Amino acid sequence: MPVIEVTMVEGRSKEKKAALISELTNAAVSAIGAPIESVRVILREIPPEHFGVAGKAKERK
Repeated sequence: MPVIEVTMVEGRSKEKKAALISELTNAAVSAIGAPIESVRVILREIPPEHFGVAGKAKERK
């Protein structure tokens, strides 16, 4: 059973997250032949101030 974990900055719509889950699932099915019902996707959202880029916390939009 493939488990795909994604950590990303919060703020995307439900529709965007659903599209990501769908595309990642399809990629696992295509790339490794995993049965679609066996693919698990976990999205972890973090606040921007908990995500650093080039030594600085990302700013909230």
